[in-house]
Amino acid sequence: MVERCHQPASAAAGVSILKNIMHHIFIASDHAGLELKNTLKDFLTAQGHTVEDCGPTTLDPEDDYPDYVLPCAQKVAQTNGSFGVVMGLSGQGEAIAANRVVGVRAAVYYGFAEEVLTLSRQHNNANMLSLGAKFVTPQAAQEAVQLWLATPFAGDERHVRRAAKLDAHVHN
Repeated sequence: MVERCHQPASAAAGVSILKNIMHHIFIASDHAGLELKNTLKDFLTAQGHTVEDCGPTTLDPEDDYPDYVLPCAQKVAQTNGSFGVVMGLSGQGEAIAANRVVGVRAAVYYGFAEEVLTLSRQHNNANMLSLGAKFVTPQAAQEAVQLWLATPFAGDERHVRRAAKLDAHVHN
């Protein structure tokens, strides 16, 4: 089910391939990531996840990623247990923007080492993934997001402690 960020969320039905857990996923991009965003939105919806599209919906080469990524990140921070996937040309600016929102932990992925994906979830409890659309194919992006969503936070004391320090710093 695809929803817009301004609409209320509804429950997803179905089963994901890797973990049998359905997720509420907010998704956004800029013009450089629009095609990949639409591909991932369709893929995640077909997997049974609830997907809320935070934009853009049309190609505008002059758009600015903060206009879409920040509302997406705010939704992730406000919706317990949700995830966000954002993309732009490199994914760097999108991750920087998302990480400005309290409660968001965004990781960047360009492809290559899948361990980056699993470690971002296991050790950092990342709740947003930022993809560089210039560097990942649609197939690689689908596989990356699927693996990332299926990887749980390890919850080890050291990882919890480190996350708490980051949260404490943001709140000061």
